Amino acid sequence: MGCPLRHRMGGPICYSMDDISLTPSAAARVAWIAQKQAKPAILRLAVEGGGCSGFQYRFGLADDVEEGDTEVETDGVKLVVDEMSLDLVRGASVDYVEELGGAAFKVTNPNATAGCGCGSSFSI
Repeated sequence: MGCPLRHRMGGPICYSMDDISLTPSAAARVAWIAQKQAKPAILRLAVEGGGCSGFQYRFGLADDVEEGDTEVETDGVKLVVDEMSLDLVRGASVDYVEELGGAAFKVTNPNATAGCGCGSSFSI
């Protein structure tokens, strides 16, 4: 089995899965979306300033893994995070949840000290 998590600066480096993880449910949803859009199954998670709590998560399909990205693979689907964002989401898990109020990707972030009701922004 290969390295489950690699850092693309200066070659592959293995990290523990504690850095970031993608659940099988999230991987399945990314694969479905990627197939519908005829794109690679690569989900990019980034953290931006803004939102109700100071930082907000941004998700999008990526065409490729960029230099400096950290990536984790679950069921053939990659989750990529840039270096700056990784510091804010280290230890987090990305899941896809379907609830009565709707369906969405959800980040469980152990670094967040507060968040908004919709779950898309947080503070540290």
